[in-house]
Amino acid sequence: MRMSAHDVGRLIHDHDVAGSVSLISLLSEIQVRYHYLPHNTLVLLSEMLDIPLSQIYSVATFYNTFSLKPSGVHLVRVCLGTACHVRGAPRVLDRLERKLAIHAGETTRDRNVTLETVNCLGACALGPITVIDNVYNGQMDIAKADRLLKNLARDAERK
Repeated sequence: MRMSAHDVGRLIHDHDVAGSVSLISLLSEIQVRYHYLPHNTLVLLSEMLDIPLSQIYSVATFYNTFSLKPSGVHLVRVCLGTACHVRGAPRVLDRLERKLAIHAGETTRDRNVTLETVNCLGACALGPITVIDNVYNGQMDIAKADRLLKNLARDAERK
């Protein structure tokens, strides 16, 4: 997955509004396209925008929306806050890790799923909670987790 200088130039041109380009909007589009910010693309942005690479990395690492390492097409977050924890979130996380053959913070080899943990999702009454691609799934248990993974696998097969 490489973005050519031509592609980066076109991206910059497409985001040029009255002679001004928003670095965040450029990074957002790259993130959507690749599900992370490839180093070579950030180098090209640095050169073409005449912005120090350190400044681009500063922006990219400040916002948790951006990732510097490849992530999956689907993002699965498991809440481990107190309410979710006491209602079984660690068992759900363990099941997801075993079924996906990854640990929290990792991405499956096929780059279909990235698994993350969070401290709170603000829906404590529905705990344990998982969020898959910004869709909240409450009162999660092992059986529901298995169904969600089957749906993700089915989705990957269709693509």
